[in-house]
Amino acid sequence: MGDKNAHPGAAGRAAAADHPASVRNVVLVGHSGAGKTTLVEALALTAGAVNRAGRVEDGGTVSDYDEIEHRQQRSVQLSLVPVEWDGFKINVLDTPGYADFVGELRAGLRAADAALFVVSAADGVDGSTRMVWEECAAVGMPRAIVITHLEAARADFDEMTRVCAEAFGGDDPDAVLPLYLPLHGEPGPDGHAPVNGLIGLLSQKLFDYSSGERKESEPGPDQLPLIEEARNRLIEGIISESEDETLMDRYLGGEEIDFKTLVEDLERAVARGVFFPVLAAAPAADGARQGLGTVELLELVTGGFPTPLEHWAPEVTTPDGKPRGTTSCDPDGPLVAEVVKTASDPYVGRISLVRVFSGTLRPDETVHVSGHGLADRGHEDHDVDERIGALSTPFGKQQRTLSHCIAGDMACVAKLNRAETGDTLSAKDDPLLMEPWEMPDPLLPLAIQAHSKADEDKLSQGLARLVAEDPTMRLEQNQDTHQVVLWCLGEAHADVAMERLRSRYGVQVDVVPHRVSLRETFAGKSAGRGRHVKQSGGHGQYAICEIEVEPLPGGSGIEFVDKVVGGAVPRQFIPSVEKGVRAQAAKGVAAGYPLIDIRITLRDGKAHSVDSSDAAFQTAGALALREAAADARIHLLEPVAEVSVLVGDDYVGPVMSDLSGRRGRVVGTEQAAGGRTLVRAEVPEIEIGRYAVDLRSLSHGTARFNRSYARHEPMPPQLAEKIREQSQNGS
Repeated sequence: MGDKNAHPGAAGRAAAADHPASVRNVVLVGHSGAGKTTLVEALALTAGAVNRAGRVEDGGTVSDYDEIEHRQQRSVQLSLVPVEWDGFKINVLDTPGYADFVGELRAGLRAADAALFVVSAADGVDGSTRMVWEECAAVGMPRAIVITHLEAARADFDEMTRVCAEAFGGDDPDAVLPLYLPLHGEPGPDGHAPVNGLIGLLSQKLFDYSSGERKESEPGPDQLPLIEEARNRLIEGIISESEDETLMDRYLGGEEIDFKTLVEDLERAVARGVFFPVLAAAPAADGARQGLGTVELLELVTGGFPTPLEHWAPEVTTPDGKPRGTTSCDPDGPLVAEVVKTASDPYVGRISLVRVFSGTLRPDETVHVSGHGLADRGHEDHDVDERIGALSTPFGKQQRTLSHCIAGDMACVAKLNRAETGDTLSAKDDPLLMEPWEMPDPLLPLAIQAHSKADEDKLSQGLARLVAEDPTMRLEQNQDTHQVVLWCLGEAHADVAMERLRSRYGVQVDVVPHRVSLRETFAGKSAGRGRHVKQSGGHGQYAICEIEVEPLPGGSGIEFVDKVVGGAVPRQFIPSVEKGVRAQAAKGVAAGYPLIDIRITLRDGKAHSVDSSDAAFQTAGALALREAAADARIHLLEPVAEVSVLVGDDYVGPVMSDLSGRRGRVVGTEQAAGGRTLVRAEVPEIEIGRYAVDLRSLSHGTARFNRSYARHEPMPPQLAEKIREQSQNGS
């Protein structure tokens, strides 16, 4: 970093690390199309991990590294590409840019020690990237910015640097400054001058990539004045973050600060997360060995980004919740590792990507797997011992065997059949549980059913495997609507889930309309008489009961009151009447939805000394409730959700208007940080089934929302009548 001389020869494929100080874990963040995956390939090519763009070399043979299918798969999931540079192992985590796969992004942020924000010079900074920057800032994660797509006709490095400083600098735009300025070649027929080199602002050296190899030279006298202003601003920015308080006075006094001191202060400021350098990068041309700016990026990662020893450690408890403090990144310490991703391979089985925070993980040892408390999302809670299989590191679509994985490093672990994403691995005689990272709440319901009987037999196992891989999905078996509902983060997330069910687990499913759990209640008092009298050749059935039904306040449930006098209904049959009316209430009396918030009073009845029975009085109770309902006005109740929308101030008006169009009631707004507003509303759940998709479109991906059940309320009469008609028609 800081224009140090590179050593491309001391590079290549990454093996097992021997000390945490020699490891760097970096996650690439940016919107879809910013060029993250292309940049990863360019870094791997420069580091010598691949022999040409898009290919890997393995044992003298060349195999496809990035076929179209594999590239599409990587675009929606977290992937690890380890490379080696100048004696350091760099674990590069490539994250999806689609908002639907923010769970994969969060996993990457958890596993990494620093973040590299990839910004396209053609597209700029979108709202979702700004929000991820804020998440990183909240935990003090070191960050840097790399600008791509400089070949675009409208690309302007200086302007994009200004945009990044405005978007990411907050109150201190001088914390976001370039380390290099691009060098342009001769303009083409379209007038656009390609970028084919960089000039280092600290070293005042030229780095020419036009030949496909990085070549260093001295700038001409006419070039130095062009960088003087940017160089002075960079030096002042670095010095202002220096731990040496005398440095600024010396600089302002005219003293020339030596290059080594500036680089060391720069590296410390980046590692502390208080200075965010801007760099430029472009993939290598066909036949070239190094892409523009890739050497500078690798130097930044190895020299400026922190080691795992400097990474904050998550809180650790025992599985039953007793605190154990934080872990230290010690290869000889107690084993604490975390599954940051789970995938299924058709030949190997389940493969878990694991970040080791403490201790050393070795193949064929038995570890304890602690579950993560996501039972509400269809994930199994567990505390089990498992024997792990081989350790490996990904190399394209292949896996290369590792002998061990120390604290600070990452590895793929085979045969962890019970472990899921977010689980903790620890020593079997000292079980531990790491504090989980924040998982986004899936808010788009997808009701599914098996396509055929054969699919029905495989559906349960396929869904279990699907949610084991992805903790951002929630599996619901709705007891009211009898639907299987897979809750996702968006349409793309849902599409990928359906495709994985089909191609990976051999399950074909049909998507059906999602039904909301409605309720019924009485609008006023009513009475009913249930008469169940049958006489056959043998034992008869005889039961008569008279009830009164009245509505109760919301949330009261069903109350049963016995006011029978004179033994008209024998005492042993009163529970039978209650059982019968409660069973009928569960089935509904108007449109087939459960009946709630009523008081049922048993007032009279008749029994027969021989023919009365428990079953007869259950039937009579149900008949009485149905008769009472036939003479009463029945309200259909719909669930109402409390919705909180965090949205940029520019979109508050459209969001509030949209909520009103969904029969919502805005109950309050309050100002939030970062030029945003929190809008609180109450909206019928039937109106927000696709709100996760619609809000993203409405706010250009910058808004978030959460929802929680508030209560059930009567539906508008016209809508309730439509649902009754659908129920009667069996649709």
